[in-house]
Formats: sequence, C-alpha cells, structure tokens
Amino acid sequence: MHDDRSLVESRLKRVLDERIRPAVYPAAVPLEVSVWTAPGEPVPVAEGLAAPRTPIAVGDAWGAPWGTSWITVTGTVPEAWAGRTVEALIDLGFDANMPGFQCEGLVYRPDGTPVKGLNPQNQWVRIAAPAAGGEQVELHVEAASNPVILDYHPFLPTELGDKETAGAEPQYKLARMDLAVFDETVWQLVLDLEVLGELMAELPVDGARRWDVLRAVERALDAIDLQDVNGTAAAARVQLAEVLAAPAAPSAHRISAVGHAHIDSAWLWPLRETVRKVARTTANMTALLEDEPDFVYTMSQAQQFAWIKEHRPEVYARVKKAVAEGRFVPAGGMWVESDTNMPSSEAMARQFVHGKRFFLEEFGIENEEAWLPDTFGFTGGLPQVIRNAGSKWLLTQKISWSQVNKFPHHTFLWEGIDGTRIFTHFPPVDTYNCSMKGSEIAHAARNFKDKGVARHSIAPTGWGDGGGGTTREMVAKAARLRDLEGSATVRWERPAEFFAKAEAEYPQPPVWVGELYLELHRATLTSQARTKQGNRRSESLLREAELWCATAALRTGLRYPYQELDRIWKTVLLHQFHDILPGSSIAWVHREAEATYAGLAAELDALIGAAQQALAGDAAGGRELAFNAAPHRRTAVPAGGALAVAAPDGPRCTVGARPEGGFVLANGLLSVTVDGDGLVVSVVDLATGRETVAPGTRANLLQLHPDFPNMWDAWDVDQFYRNTVTDLTAADSVTVSLDAPDAAAVRVARSFGSSTVVQTLTLHAGERRLDIDTEVDWHETEKFLKAAFPLDVHTERYAAETQFGHLYRPTHTNTSWEAAKFEACNHRFVHLDEPGWGVALVTASTYGHDVTRTVRASDGGTTTTVRFSLLRAPRFPDPRTDQGLHRFRHALVPGAGIADAVREGYRISLPERRVTGSVDAVRPLVELDEDAIVVSAVKLADDGSGDLVVRVYEAHGGRARGRLGTSFPLAGAVPCDLLERPWDGTRGEVVPDGDGVTLALRPFELVTLRLTPAAG
Repeated sequence: MHDDRSLVESRLKRVLDERIRPAVYPAAVPLEVSVWTAPGEPVPVAEGLAAPRTPIAVGDAWGAPWGTSWITVTGTVPEAWAGRTVEALIDLGFDANMPGFQCEGLVYRPDGTPVKGLNPQNQWVRIAAPAAGGEQVELHVEAASNPVILDYHPFLPTELGDKETAGAEPQYKLARMDLAVFDETVWQLVLDLEVLGELMAELPVDGARRWDVLRAVERALDAIDLQDVNGTAAAARVQLAEVLAAPAAPSAHRISAVGHAHIDSAWLWPLRETVRKVARTTANMTALLEDEPDFVYTMSQAQQFAWIKEHRPEVYARVKKAVAEGRFVPAGGMWVESDTNMPSSEAMARQFVHGKRFFLEEFGIENEEAWLPDTFGFTGGLPQVIRNAGSKWLLTQKISWSQVNKFPHHTFLWEGIDGTRIFTHFPPVDTYNCSMKGSEIAHAARNFKDKGVARHSIAPTGWGDGGGGTTREMVAKAARLRDLEGSATVRWERPAEFFAKAEAEYPQPPVWVGELYLELHRATLTSQARTKQGNRRSESLLREAELWCATAALRTGLRYPYQELDRIWKTVLLHQFHDILPGSSIAWVHREAEATYAGLAAELDALIGAAQQALAGDAAGGRELAFNAAPHRRTAVPAGGALAVAAPDGPRCTVGARPEGGFVLANGLLSVTVDGDGLVVSVVDLATGRETVAPGTRANLLQLHPDFPNMWDAWDVDQFYRNTVTDLTAADSVTVSLDAPDAAAVRVARSFGSSTVVQTLTLHAGERRLDIDTEVDWHETEKFLKAAFPLDVHTERYAAETQFGHLYRPTHTNTSWEAAKFEACNHRFVHLDEPGWGVALVTASTYGHDVTRTVRASDGGTTTTVRFSLLRAPRFPDPRTDQGLHRFRHALVPGAGIADAVREGYRISLPERRVTGSVDAVRPLVELDEDAIVVSAVKLADDGSGDLVVRVYEAHGGRARGRLGTSFPLAGAVPCDLLERPWDGTRGEVVPDGDGVTLALRPFELVTLRLTPAAG
C-alpha cells in the first residue's frame, strides 16, 4: 500500500477547520447589544444591572484599561428553531490563542442570578435545550477590560500595570454577538476527530494502531458531505466508533484528571480583579458540574473561597452545594498558594492553620495534601510544617521549569531538614493547565520517570488566570480517553483518591533530601524590596503582638485581640502569595501592598503599645523598662520579659585615626578597621586574635552588575550577570561619630549613576558584632546591587536559616546541581565556619544572597565571599521596580557559632522596645533553660479557651533537652498540632513537670504545646 498518511492528516486538518467546526453552529441571528461603563472601580451587581444603557455594535471599541462595562444582549429565538438547542455566542473581543490574561465577563440573568463566566475558550451561554420559538433572551455581562500585560512579544515595559498610569484608550472591540443553534452531533464529531487526530500524531508510524486510526478517520471524512455536514455528521461518527471503542493496553499509564484553574491571587492584575476572576471561574465550574456527572473540580487557596463568600454569596451557595456532593474539592489546606522560601517559620505554619481551619469550619473537610503547583521552589523546612498541620502529601509542578537539571523522579518521598518525609508528586504532564490534548497525555506517559514501579500520575485540567477553568470540550475528550487503545487512561478523580492510589502502588519510593530548589526565578528573592520588608516587619510585629497581648491578658486581664490578629494574619498571608512577596506582580499590586503593610504596622504597634503599657503600669511611675520579644536573653532582659533599664557598664568603645586614612573602632571584643574609602579592611576577634576579612580584600563592598535576563525580568537573574561588575569604592565622605555613649560609628556616603548610598557602620559596647545600616536612594535601571563580605574562612558548605532551622548549601560548584544554586534564600542569617571558629552574617529584611570561594595566590588560603542582594531594577511587569529610598540593616558577627547566628538573627529582627511605667520587671510567661530550644510563638489559643499556646523548635541542628517553665500555675500541658488540637505526632519527649514541661527534641524538631493555666 502506498504511504498516504500525510495526505489524510492534512485533509483532516482542513476539513475540521473549514467545514466541521463552523457547522457546530449552523444557524445564527444577531443579538441587540447595549452598554454602560462604570465610571471608576467595579460597582455592585444591582447597580450595574440598573444603570442606563447606550447602543453598541459588533466592531465597536470598548473598555479602558481596568474598566468595567455592563453589556446587555437581547434577542428572540426564531420560531424555526423550536425544539433545537440554542446558545448565545458572546465574544468580547477575545484572543482565542491566549486562554486567560485579557478581557473576561460574568453573565447574569435580569434578576441578578449569575450564570457563567465568559472567556476566550468559553464564549457560549446555554439558552434552552430544547428552545421554544419566540422565547425572549436577555443577558447582562459584567465585562472587565483587563489589559494584556504579557503579550505576544513578552516582557516589554508597559504602563498598563497600574490604573494610575494606564490611560483610557479602549482595549478591545466587540466581536460575535449572536443567538445560534448548537448541533451537538457535529460538536461530538469534532471531539471524536480531534482525539483521534491527536492520538495518531503520538503513535509510532510503524505501529498498526496508527494506521487503524488513520483509515477510520479517512472513512469518516469520506462519509461527510461537505455541503451538508450537519446532515452527515452522524454517519461519519459511525465510522469512528470501532477505533474509539478499542480498549487501552493493561500496562497503559493511568492519569487521574482533576478539573483545575490556577488563579494567581494577584499577578498581572490587582487583588480586586482576582476576586472577580474567582467568581467567574467558580460560576463556570459549578455550571459544568451540573452538566457533567463524572467531572470533578478542585480549587485551592482558602482566601479565594472567602472572597466568593464575601463578594458573591450566590455563587458561594452553588460552591457549597457542590462541595457537599464531593465534586467541588477544596485542595491544599493553605490560605493562599504562597511562596515557601521567604515566609517565616510562623507564617508558613499559619498558612496551613488558617487554610485548613477555613475548610474545616466551612465544609467539614480536612485536607491531607498541600497543593502548590506554581510556587518557585520549596524550602527544606516545609515537610515538617505539612506534617504538623495534619497533612501528608504534596503536589507541585514548578520544578519541571528548572533550566539546568531535570529532576529524577515524579513520585518520591521528600525529606526535610528534621527528617520528616512527605509523599510528593510532580505531574509528568508538565503543566497545571492541561487541556486534554493528545500531545499532553502522551507526554505524561512518556515522561513519567517511575515506570516499572508505578503507573499513576495526576493532570490538573483547565485554563487558569482568567481562562475560566475546565471546558466542556476537555470533559468530552477525557471521556474518550477513559479507555482508549494507544493512550494513557484518564479518569476524573479527587486529589486524595489519586494520592491514595499512588502511595499504595509505590510503597518504597526514592527519597530526595533537602530543599527542592527551582533553577529559575532566583531574582524573586530580591525584586520589590519594599514588599519584602513589609512582609518581614509584619511577621516580627505579629510575633510581638501575640506575645505581649497574651502576657497582658494572663497578667492584667487585658482583652486579647482575637479578631484583630486573625484578620491581620490573613492579610499578611495573602501578601505571601507566590507573585506578591516574590515581587513579580504589576505596579498596582506592589503599590497597594506597601500601603497595606504600613496600615498593618500602625495597627500592630498600637496593640503592642497597649499591652506593654498594661504590663509596665502607670507611665507616671517614671521607670523605663526594656521589653525583649526575642527568644534569647538580651543583656539582663529575659526572653519574653521586661526589665528596668540600668546604666550600661563594661568597656566603652574607642575610635582612632588610621595613619593611611580611615578609622579603627574597638570595644574590647572586636577591632574594626575602616579604610579611607569607607570599606572594612579588618575585623579582628580579640578573644582569639582571628582576622575575619580575607587578606587583600575589603568587606561591605557594594557591587553593581548589569541585570538583563533572557526573559522573565522581575523573576530571573541569569548567571552571566556576574561577567561584569563595578565595585563602588569611591566615597563622597567618610566621617566618624561618638555621639552615643556606648557606641562608635563611621558614616560613609557614596554616589553612583543616578543613585546615592549612605552607610553607618556601628560598633556597640559589649557586643561582638558590627552593625551596618544602609540607606540607598535608588534610581538605576536594569542593575543589580549587592553587598560583598570576603571572609577568611575555609569551608565547603555554609548554613542558611529557613523555617524552624537551617539548611546547608555547598560553597563549591562540583556538579551542575551545585552550580545552578548561584542565588539562594536565607531568612535571618548565613553562617560559615571552620572547626572551632565561624562567622555569621545576619539580615533584617533581605533574602537573596550568593556564596563563592576562591583560593588566594598570595598565601594559598581560601576566601569565601558572602554577598547579600539588596536591589534590582527590572522593567517588567513594573517599569519602576524598586525606584526610590530604601533602608537595610545587616550585621557581621565574627567568632560566631550557629547558636550566635540564631541569636543575632532574632536580635536584628526584634529590637528592644522602651516603655515608661511603674514596675521593676515583667516576668516572662514561659522560660527555657536551653538556648538550642527556641520559642517561635507565644499566644492564646485560637478557640478562646484561655489556654496558652507555645511553639518551640530545636534551632542548632543537634539534640537538645531542656525545661520550659511557666510563671503561672499550670493545670495541664498537651502536645498539639499546628491547629492546636491534641496530637501524638511529636517524636520527641514532652513530659509535664510541675509548673513546666521537660522537652527532649531531635535536630530541628518542632513542638507545639497547649498549656492550661490552673484556675484561680
């Protein structure tokens, strides 16, 4: 037989495109269209429905950027259509090649009942099946003219990312506005041919199945009368029935499909628009669930459920009904799909506390999976958090985006820094927007790395980010793929059903230890510094507010602000979403975030101030108290307590001129030499005589790099940025200050490009650290600013703090995996050491850093350089990222062990507060006699019982035994999970011991205790 395969395949494409698909709607009449444009922000539904309309026609422009237009369509079903299926086709000017990221609409009936969303791949609204001739049609569309930010030529700077700069030029033109007959037989034929055509393309050319399908397709095309597609579609389907009925091989890969729409809680649109995106999508999905009995849909992010509950209660009622039926599945158990690298220990825990509690209270559902398909890498502290929240599984997709190394597993156990293991799955379909294309299904089966020992994978299916979720076409394709020869099998299943099957079939999967580092999007650790600083400050203030409000409640009876703290936590958690905290959203999002953080700071400061004043007593008492919220004693002030301020004693700081220019600062513990350029050339630990700064180098050196990645401007920094560097050594002025009685400081001013920087290097009496305060007025473009500290330390690894502990990363690049980690995350410290001596660098608000090592030609010693990433200046999606004034605080701590790094990291983030009162001291509610056991949170239990919740962890990476004593009579102490429920998951020892608890913890083990005060 001659090879006519290409001929038939080409014929199939043209006949589908030009004859069969157009015949899905064989008859149409135009609708009448009118519009009202809201003058500002979106209005309530009742107002939009009642507003006066003016006529508008197909082809007319509409929609200023970020505007809302209320479009009304009216018409009459022709008598000739009686008994047929009739749909409205409403095309707002969609680009079908861009499933989301553009205009969208939510359709309402005249009484305000929501019907479904309108999206580029979902433009139909069912009117009737069967229709009655003469039936009147009236629909209202709340149409959002969201501008296209990420266009066909991506990453071009645009002012469309903020309504204040976007202008008023209409963004779209109305396209098709018709009533039309829907021919389901032709529609089904389209799906038959699409599934078989896509399957053919994935089958081996020399295999019989491909040719069986090809001949069946050819027979179907022969059966179609191209001048009467509607009349011959059924006959064509008959020709395809046999090949569609052929069952899959017993060894076929098995895909659990789950309806899905990944909706970024903010990104290329503001938070307020996400509220509407979620409403449109959930209206779509609840409607689809009613039509398709096998379909299952899942949605993560409790915040998004809460938005629908607040803003679209009528849609939420439909969601709750579908949840109760088990078909609309809340997933993930987190408040939002957050970043996991940068949130603090407590914030990561509270993501699960607030997310899981919402799902429990609203739906009676407890999630056992974490659902983070799009997050930019995963910290090694996360497995323990997941387990302590009562969950045991994790799904993500993003690691498949890594640029250099392909991850070796799709299903595996992920082991965190404490030894906790979580059953984890990466869908081999390599997308969280699967559309049931044959190429996607075949890729999942081929790509699956665990063949021979496992057979199941999951495919999140549907358009996200305004694409409207799963379509009826995807559901129809999945039905054909349920058991089809040559294909993986597809079934709609809930995430928990998939994980249970996958875990059962793979009892001993491989283990991956440590962080899941994404080899991409590394610059999200630095972009939008104000957003990151707002997050860090909010986390610190929440710790203080809970601690002091709990102390004041138990000591003085002051009302504990349950509702206020709950609301503030949820706002902070929302802003940890993986495109807000990472700095990858439009200008509007970050402008609002900065204002939100300022408001939260004022509110939290007020709560802290009121609680501390209640504890300090009458301000007229004139006694100044120092309050210490850090988990370690600070001079004489106990952790979690306060003490009347005493006059400082001990050695004072001295400053002397350096003969060759600059100054020498000393305090009996350190000797710090600053040269004439204001750079640190020597830091000697006087107890050991050990020099910290590598020979021939200068520390606290600001370095400027060009920063123009190949793509993803706000997200990425590519390794070639290091090829060019400018050392900022020239100083405008270098001056010394001894104004403070217990400190000496050098002030250095520099200017470069269009920017200026002022740094203050301060040595305090009695402290073995050099504080560095940096103020930058930043006006550069596509530049990367770093602060370098070349250290005289020989080490192959260094420690970086993460949630509830720290992890180690190599300083070398032996392998491609190590070389790819050229920018990484820390929380409050990085620590480097040799046996017996080390150095800590601590930070109040920066996350990105790099560590490199070189061997000196002069003496053969090793220089290990730590560089903190301070600022960037990408132009997409916010063309003015990071412009303006910024302040940073860092400290260099020579002679530091890991315990010093932990302590100084907390110290820089939780400075003392001074309050005037009448008491001598405020005793802490709880005290620990072991520094390795660190208190992460002290708060009242969320249930209002009056119990005290204390969360602790082992912070040094070793085993620790200690006693947590209480300063109140203790009636009971119970280990609990993060949701404050009794829990037996703790593997360490927790033994009640009079007015306290004895603890024995494994390395980095996390324990939450619920302490019940004795009555009276």
